Order: sequence, then C-alpha cells, then structure tokens
Amino acid sequence: MEKNESIGCIVTECKNHSKEGQYCALNKIQVTKHGSLANSTEKTDCGSFEFK
Repeated sequence: MEKNESIGCIVTECKNHSKEGQYCALNKIQVTKHGSLANSTEKTDCGSFEFK
C-alpha cells in the first residue's frame, strides 16, 4: 500500500497501515469519539481502523 505522508500511524495491526514507514495508506480517516464529549485522547479513536 502506498503511504500517505499526511497521516502518520504506528498501528501495524491495521489493514490500512503502509508498509513504507509509520504511515496510513488511506486518503483520509474518520476520527470517532466515545460518549458525548471528547475531552481527552482516550475518548477518541480512528474509526477507519480495520484489523488485518
């Protein structure tokens, strides 16, 4: 998969992780939140994650 240098990623378990360094291969990602208020890093996720 071709890397997208605009989206850094260290989650190698993701299907969309680029093999060309620590990048995502998607053109864009969807960031999601847990609950009604995302007031910390732990309350957000990459909604585009897919397990390999």
